[in-house]
Amino acid sequence: MTSTLTPTPAGLAASRRDAGSPRRRTRILALPEARWAASATVLFLLALPLQLSGVPAWTWGPLYALAYATGGWEPGWEGLKVLREKTLDVDLLMIVAALGAAAIGQVMDGALLIVIFATSGALEALATARTADSVRGLLDLAPATATRLTPDGSERTLPVEDLAVGDTILVRPGERVGADGRVLDGASEVDQATITGEPLPVAKECGDEVFAGTVNGTGALRVRVERDACDSVIARIVRMVEEASETKAPTQLFIEKVEQRYSLGMVAATLAVFLVPLAFGAELAASLLRAMTFMIVASPCAVVLATMPPLLSAIANAGRHGVLVKSAVVMERLGQIDAVAFDKTGTLTEGTPRVTDVRPLPGSGLGESGLLALAAAAEHPSEHPLARAVVAAARERGLALAAAEDFASTPGVGVTAVVDGRVLAVGAPARLPRNATDAGFARAEALAAELEDGGRTAVLVTADDVPVGVLGLADRLRPRAAATVAALTELTGSAPVLLTGDNPRAAIRLAAEVGIEDVRAGLLPQHKVSAVRELEGTGRKVLVVGDGVNDAPALAAAHIGVAMGRAGSDLALETADAVIVRDELATVPTVIALSRRARKLVVQNLAIAGVFIAGLVVWDLAGNLPLPLGVAGHEGSTVIVGLNGLRLLRDAAWKRAASQDTG
Repeated sequence: MTSTLTPTPAGLAASRRDAGSPRRRTRILALPEARWAASATVLFLLALPLQLSGVPAWTWGPLYALAYATGGWEPGWEGLKVLREKTLDVDLLMIVAALGAAAIGQVMDGALLIVIFATSGALEALATARTADSVRGLLDLAPATATRLTPDGSERTLPVEDLAVGDTILVRPGERVGADGRVLDGASEVDQATITGEPLPVAKECGDEVFAGTVNGTGALRVRVERDACDSVIARIVRMVEEASETKAPTQLFIEKVEQRYSLGMVAATLAVFLVPLAFGAELAASLLRAMTFMIVASPCAVVLATMPPLLSAIANAGRHGVLVKSAVVMERLGQIDAVAFDKTGTLTEGTPRVTDVRPLPGSGLGESGLLALAAAAEHPSEHPLARAVVAAARERGLALAAAEDFASTPGVGVTAVVDGRVLAVGAPARLPRNATDAGFARAEALAAELEDGGRTAVLVTADDVPVGVLGLADRLRPRAAATVAALTELTGSAPVLLTGDNPRAAIRLAAEVGIEDVRAGLLPQHKVSAVRELEGTGRKVLVVGDGVNDAPALAAAHIGVAMGRAGSDLALETADAVIVRDELATVPTVIALSRRARKLVVQNLAIAGVFIAGLVVWDLAGNLPLPLGVAGHEGSTVIVGLNGLRLLRDAAWKRAASQDTG
């Protein structure tokens, strides 16, 4: 059946309320890691000014001791548990190094190291919790209940989990579809952007497939359930995100991979420096002092601190320019990218239709403004995205809109209204009533076909059953989309891939505009994941840029996932490794170039730190390195490499990266 109705404001408001889903976010202080890190930081900040002001040690010493305990007990305990499995955890070494620093009088340095590592662990725990929140929140897209029709025609509201394959459900206007199934009766337009990413609602009639969680338009649908709730597309998206996140290789900084072996060697060497002189009769105090000096100058802390400033500086610089990179690991991995995959709607495009063509027919007596004003007057009461685009275009031109009377909307067809005494119809050219002998309809259909061949959506306008013109609408490319694709092609050595749930014709047209040749259209979320894994199976490091719920599994499966900040769904934002806050596509190649620059500075810093460590170690072993001088040399090397890394904080570093990605 076909339903014709005039949407009421109350109904539309209810529809919008139904369309939203509550966010369940873990509070920061609900995490024990965050509470311990906050406590350690507060204690450190209380102790530091007391120490620097020269007051007696008994006033600030206990505060430092509490900072050590609150910030260090958890990583220390976890490190001891891992040690039982014959693995030396880097965090445990950091705790040992901090305690060693305290043992030789460098209490503040050790406490600072504790605070840094406790804060890092808290941020990692928060990121993990927020991703889990968004995955759970995705289930809110599907309604909790559905209306099942019984064989005798009565209705029964029940939880969607109780629906069985073969049941028939009623989906009223504005409701979310309760289960994956197929339309038995009715006609409507369904917004299924959360599943396929298509920018416009899709007409649904008898025999068409619908998905749980998608939003019904203005028509009523009777749907036969074809999948259990646990096997719906939405449920499968949840499972894919979880599985992809679990199977993604553990992320480590490059230096952390080296540090395990380095730390084992350093521990062994420290013990040797302490025990060998004792075996030959050296004094205990002198041997211990030499060993502690050796541990300080050879400590992996220096190498870690030499590594982090360039990456953290790059993160801060990217953040100032609208790119939120969630960790140093992500910043490092960005520089490894050699393949890029884009979503279409909301990523390469703005995600909202706009009027691109206004074509009055000869003999209609209308110009472009007159045709657009008539169409907008008829569409004004409608809430359809195409209708809003037509009205917006008329307002941009400053056109006055006449009042519409007897408005009616027919799902999948269009709208009718009386404007200035003329009966106007605006809708799909193939579905509006037509006079087969009228030459005007033939001209209108030819014009509509021309627009559709160009990837636009054609809308026919008739007045008193006579065609007067055709409008063309399309999703608009984001600024500099083509330049971004060209820059990424230059950086990675291969053109990006387009992965979209949209129809192939629209996808191919857009790809041609931006310079993409590899187009994969009509994809569901699992198909996008398969495409990413196919690329990575060839040894590529893939960056995926997307915005929607349907992109989240691919974002999780990729080497790096980047989400659009303004257009992005909650799940995409939390799953992604980086977020383009202002939706400026041109920042993607720039942040990759910045990451590569940071990696070069990391190598420079490691070389500088290595030279200092080697020199100080040789001095300590071959001569007699005073402990204060050893600490000064160790800290001096850290300052040098830190300042070197801080060069990436300057705006010039971002501009240099931007110029590199463009040429």
